[in-house]
Amino acid sequence: MIKILVIGELCIDRFVYGEVNRLCPEAPVPVINPLEIKENRGMAGNVVENLKALYDDIEVLHWHQKEDIVKTRYVDKKTNQMLLRVDDEKQNNTPMMYLTSEQRKTISESDIVIISDYRKGYLSNSSIRAISELSDFVVLDSKRSLMWDTIQPIDFVKLNNNEYRNNKELADKHPEKILITRGERGVDFNGVNYPSPNPQETIDVSGAGDTFTASFALKYFLTKDTEQSINFANEVCADVVNKKGVSLPDKKFKL
Repeated sequence: MIKILVIGELCIDRFVYGEVNRLCPEAPVPVINPLEIKENRGMAGNVVENLKALYDDIEVLHWHQKEDIVKTRYVDKKTNQMLLRVDDEKQNNTPMMYLTSEQRKTISESDIVIISDYRKGYLSNSSIRAISELSDFVVLDSKRSLMWDTIQPIDFVKLNNNEYRNNKELADKHPEKILITRGERGVDFNGVNYPSPNPQETIDVSGAGDTFTASFALKYFLTKDTEQSINFANEVCADVVNKKGVSLPDKKFKL
């Protein structure tokens, strides 16, 4: 049984799918007629769901904020074009600056720790550092501007294109830690590009970063092979982004 601890903000991803047949007469915006609503656990919650979809023999614990966060996307069902996203959230003003002795014990006993930091106030640089120092194997996916002091104890940091540009100087100094996801162009790691195994038109990128983080971390823990883990995560993501909404990996990717 693999013990996995996921730390990071939880949200509800809500998709309102509808028909769009006309523009609003009061303003040049589309009018949507809602047909169906789909909901799932998002942000770090989506990392948890991906882990469960990829491997059966695991125990997953998720620490997250108490405040509710809901992301509602209004989508034209026919074209899958997102028309509007409404975020309903209250920022947590008490970051995890202090870890209890029981929490520290849980971190140190976990086989994998994934920090999924959506920069909503739940985590601070110091708490990320403290968690990482206690972890045997830790992967960070963060939206914040990073410092070396924060990421020094971390095994791998996943950044997308925009996050890489915001942290370019630091990332270029430490390429052995940084995984840069580039969509259909695959992943850059330590000066090497690992192309997507099936680059094609993307239907929906929602949640793709969470899928990569979960699949890479799990595969690396099982194999200790970075190249194999990146290629596996690329393959899983190529499948997920060709589904509507925030989707989970197919059963064919079970480890």
